[in-house]
Parts: sequence; structure tokens; C-alpha cells
Amino acid sequence: MAPMIFNQSEFDIRCEWGQNGVAQLAPISDVVIIVDVLSFSTCVEIATRRGAMVFPYRWKDETAEAFAISVGAELADNQHSQSKYSLSPEALTNVPEGTRLVLPSPNGATLTLGTGSTPTLTGCFRNYRAVALAAQKHGQRIAIVPAGERWPGGSLRPAFEDWIGAGAIISQLHGGLSPEARAARAAFQQAESNLELLISQCGSGKELIARGFEENVRLASAQNVSACAPLLVDGAYIRSKL
Repeated sequence: MAPMIFNQSEFDIRCEWGQNGVAQLAPISDVVIIVDVLSFSTCVEIATRRGAMVFPYRWKDETAEAFAISVGAELADNQHSQSKYSLSPEALTNVPEGTRLVLPSPNGATLTLGTGSTPTLTGCFRNYRAVALAAQKHGQRIAIVPAGERWPGGSLRPAFEDWIGAGAIISQLHGGLSPEARAARAAFQQAESNLELLISQCGSGKELIARGFEENVRLASAQNVSACAPLLVDGAYIRSKL
């Protein structure tokens, strides 16, 4: 009985956190939208909008390099001196069209690879209107999964930016909203007019700024500057046709 209680199946628009959210919602939804604003979803939007193909990968370790070789792609990993790219929106703003890129991410990539056969999109503030439009072409039952971050011990840290990002996408969708989806939408509507400041002041934003990545926060906070809706096809995100 427990899975049925938590899967929000009586509503068209569902929203739940992290890997458990994917496990509960993906099997009973027409499409899943992964939201990892800082920085996986924003990176994928920027890269695919420029015509790149992005392969999500769970781990930032030696297996990522082997995986990149196996799919004929470059590895985005700033720990490797030969890599031109990293999990950084700013690092991908000039990625050439046709680039095949492996993007390791313990949050957004892990959730993406857990959706099984359910069509999967990834969204952020830059493209939330386009992603909502693309999602509705797959059906009425839409799952939005904010990724969150990780505490040092590995447990889920619900992240302000992902909750608000989920709400942004939900604000563009039509259908019956679960209470969780309603709450995310309300949070976005409250934050919308002052978004960049709030993202810079939340925990994840302050962490990036302290590490010298203020430009990444600015890029991730831009609203609806892109018509790109990245769709997972054969293990890689590509720009879907709207």
C-alpha cells in the first residue's frame, strides 16, 4: 500500500525529491523532468542548445573516463588537465556544435539514469517554459523531480534552487496539481521577481560564489532565455524539436 500512498497518482502533475521521487513517480508518469539547477540541468541546456550531445554519468571517478571513450565523447571533468569542460555552465557557453560530452553528476545524472523507459527531460530556469511545452506533448501525467544536493554524509539536502526550479516548470503546466506540486509552484511565484538575488543567497549559490563561480549563478538564474528542451534519447540528452 505504501507506494500507492506516495506516488501522487490521483494528480496529473506530481513533484517529489531525488531518487525516491524518481522511483515513485517515473513508472506511473508519461514523462519525467529532472531539475538540478546548480548545475547539471543548466549545463545540459547550454550545451544542447548549442548542438552538443550530453551523456549523463553517475560517478566522478576513473570509470567516467572509460565511459567517455566507450561512447566516443569528451569527458567534462576539471580534475583532468586535458579536459576543456566541466560541470560548470560558464565552461560550456562556447561548446561547438556536434560535440559529444560526458557530464558526470551525482545528482542530476543519477536521477536521469534512473527513469527507465519513461521519456525524460531536464529543465532549469533558462528553459522552463520550453520544457513544460515539450513535456505536455508526451502526455498529461507529468513528474517533476527536484534533485537536491548531498550533505557530507551522503543524505539528501533539499536545495532551494531545485525546489523553485521545479515550481517554475509547474507554473507552465496544465492539469490537476498534487499538493507538493502546488507548494513548489507557490514558492516559485513568490521568488520569481527577485530570483537572481535569492539564488545567490541560498546555500548552493553561496557555495558556488565562495568557490569563484559567481558567473555560474548568474547564468543559472536567467529566466526563459532558451527554447531548448533537452530530451534523453539513447542515453544522451539532445535538443528536442518543439
